[in-house]
This record gives sequence, structure tokens and C-alpha cells, in this order.
Amino acid sequence: QVQLVESGGGLVQAGVSLSLSCAASGRTFSRYAMGWFRQAPGKEREFVAGISWSGGKKYYRDSVKGRFTISRDNTKNTMYLQMNSLKPEDTAIYYCAAKGTTDWSIVLTTRYEYDYWGQGTQVTVSS
Repeated sequence: QVQLVESGGGLVQAGVSLSLSCAASGRTFSRYAMGWFRQAPGKEREFVAGISWSGGKKYYRDSVKGRFTISRDNTKNTMYLQMNSLKPEDTAIYYCAAKGTTDWSIVLTTRYEYDYWGQGTQVTVSS
């Protein structure tokens, strides 16, 4: 089992950058596929980015490609989301998620595939 805690959210102006972190506790963090999701008021929780447990494969939703970068440091049990050129439509609560897997290359892109979730961190982008 793994516990996840997000940090790094805040209120920023459009165009600036923000970096989120997801700290994991528990065993064998490196054997978990990880992902970032977000949920805006009145909307469904949506996939933002995913990363394999090796870190070698990544996948992004189209609207964040070229602006967001997902990464992980298995030695620190931490996953990151670097968000550049933020837009008001990026405003949401951002959640990290994890799924134990034996497949080093798998990237999971739907919320139903993940077993563990953090409590979320608010990101607000003003225009």
C-alpha cells in the first residue's frame, strides 16, 4: 500500500509556471505507475499526465502537451508535474494517483485504473 501527498499548488497569473510534487510513502514506490489528474468545479476528474514506474514512458492529455512535464525520482519516492505557460482553464484541484504493477513500461490514463489517490492540491490561474 502507498500513501500519497500532493504539494505545490497555489494562485498564479496566466503565463507563469508552477511545480507540483507528490510524495509517496510505503514500499516499492518504484513499482507503481503514477499519474496526475485534475478536477475543475462541476466537471469530471480528468487525466493530465501519466508515467511508467521506470520513468521511461510518459503520456499527456493534448491540452497540456508542450506545457506540462511529468517526472519522478524513485530514490526520493516523489513524482513531479512541472506546469509552464499556465492558462485559466488549468484551474482545478490536482490529484496524484498510483497503481502497483509488474509492467515497467505501462502508463495508465484513466481514473478507474488507479488504486491510490492523494487528497489534492488547488491550482488557480487568474487571467
